[in-house]
Amino acid sequence: MNAAASATQGAGTGAVIEAHRLQRIYQIPQGLLRPPARLHAVSDVSFSIQPGKTLAVVGESGCGKSTLARMVTLIEPPTSGTLALGGMDAVHAGPEERRKLRQMVQLVFQNPYGSLNPRKRIGQILEALLQINTRLGAAERRDAARAMLARVGLRPEHYERYPHMFSGGQRQRIAIARALMLQPRLVVADEPVSALDVSIQAQVLNLLADLQRELGLAYLFISHDLGVVRHIADEVLVMYLGHTVEHGSKEAIFERPRHPYTQALLAATPGLAGGGRRRIVLKGELPSPLNPPAGCVFSTRCAWATDRCRAERPPQQTFDGRQVACFEAQNIAAATGDEP
Repeated sequence: MNAAASATQGAGTGAVIEAHRLQRIYQIPQGLLRPPARLHAVSDVSFSIQPGKTLAVVGESGCGKSTLARMVTLIEPPTSGTLALGGMDAVHAGPEERRKLRQMVQLVFQNPYGSLNPRKRIGQILEALLQINTRLGAAERRDAARAMLARVGLRPEHYERYPHMFSGGQRQRIAIARALMLQPRLVVADEPVSALDVSIQAQVLNLLADLQRELGLAYLFISHDLGVVRHIADEVLVMYLGHTVEHGSKEAIFERPRHPYTQALLAATPGLAGGGRRRIVLKGELPSPLNPPAGCVFSTRCAWATDRCRAERPPQQTFDGRQVACFEAQNIAAATGDEP
């Protein structure tokens, strides 16, 4: 099924998560007697993820990736749109339903040095989730924590140690173990390897891939590193200023990017700019989300922008097996000699 059908239909009833036209707007105070400004952090984002699959969300800093992660993990509610986890409405769920839904989705943070409580032993950190959310006894919680440490490649003696006694890669393994203690169906990984050395990144990515195969996990993988995304993703969603500009399979996005912003991202990534891909230099700064462009959000930096682009917001349309929000996608493909 292509990206267009996935976004609109949830790729079937078996999707772990289905999001449709999610939007998150913040009210920003501007001082006494002045109305608050509206910051559109995420606008009209739709996607779904099947069990055992990975959707990578990429884009510049400030594009809305982390805000999207907070909505998916139920830390923040969407301003509008629908969000379903395991077929259950996550937007209008009551307190008891939300407690169950929060166990279904877990988060792996970017910084393995700041995400673990330095005053607690590793065993206590892992067991705390079971103590709060289950009725398991002390011995059962201890056995479950030790088994999870082994599953992520750590030794039994690590159970009694403190976080400061581990390397960055080991700490991230512990963070992954903590995320899996409640047997979630979806793991949101927010830049999970960006703080690690390159050699350690590969080990953690391989661990995530092994766990996905073993447990059938769905991943929402947020990253700015397209080299990492190419290694782990099944689908890629490209965001710019809170909007989805392109969404499709990894192969389609990396081999034939159709949106000018996606092309610029790939051209700027070492190791991905080869194969005859021309260098693209974006001019100007990222517009303020408090005052986005009236038409296409990318129009102020796009070499292909027309008067229509500056006046109208391009809708998501199916082109070459993916969703693209660009009026000029067909013309760009023809001009570059890469028509579908």
